[in-house]
Amino acid sequence: MQEFKPFKEGKVREVYDNGDTLILVATDRISAFDNILKNKITDKGAILTQMSKFWFDFTKDVIPNHLISTDAEDMPEFFRQPQYNGNSTLCKKLQMLPIECIVRGYITGSGWESYQKNGTVCGIKLPEGLVESDQLPEPIYTPTTKADLGDHDEHITFDQSVEILEKLYPGKGEQYATAIKDATLNLYKKCAAYARERGIIIADTKFEFGLDENGNVVLGDEMLTPDSSRFWPVEGYQPGQSQPSFDKQFVRDWLKANPDNDYLLPDEVVNKTIDKYKEAYQLLTGTEFTR
Repeated sequence: MQEFKPFKEGKVREVYDNGDTLILVATDRISAFDNILKNKITDKGAILTQMSKFWFDFTKDVIPNHLISTDAEDMPEFFRQPQYNGNSTLCKKLQMLPIECIVRGYITGSGWESYQKNGTVCGIKLPEGLVESDQLPEPIYTPTTKADLGDHDEHITFDQSVEILEKLYPGKGEQYATAIKDATLNLYKKCAAYARERGIIIADTKFEFGLDENGNVVLGDEMLTPDSSRFWPVEGYQPGQSQPSFDKQFVRDWLKANPDNDYLLPDEVVNKTIDKYKEAYQLLTGTEFTR
């Protein structure tokens, strides 16, 4: 059996070269505030992989994506080992664009903190009188840089995203920046409407895009998972306060409340986190999670 070693390792993902394709493995690691926590969340990687597959299939009419298969039978024998069961994605090779495409449909988190100070979120002026967790009149696009492991992403304007891409792709910076902005907003609107019908509010999320061999913009990485999004229950939603969540905001809140945590979560936080992930998966896909 051929052995594989990751050529790239992120906070929670490992990437393996498979010739003309890649294999993306979502681990059970969890990160918060740009740090990897010491705990592992059992089944987390498989849930994220299967949820992303659901969304990739759901949105392939909006924009092409990198997904080929999540079936181990379509991958080399190495990835048929138990630790890769359900959490591995065979995908197209893309030249990833160095922009994290963040879209916000509700005001919360750092956006709410910024709005309280000066009425803006990432430099975008918003209407007066909004309260915490309010739905925005229209979703807003607030891209960031894509930092290396251990560094922090930095908010940038749309014009700055054009400049970054123009340096990499002379003559095409504005074309690519516009394409990923439009795709981000279109994906969010379609998926947020669907999720709301299923009992989940997608408050915000992020997407990542790359270029295929023909220079076409393609959706990659993960998509609309509890790791890349804020999910709130529709039931009990009440603007003017923070909301309970299905995502790792529960972990962030515990870390904030326990600053001397050494990035180690108690068992009860770990167990509640995976239960929330499984509940979100079932609501969104209509099926119970199984590996």
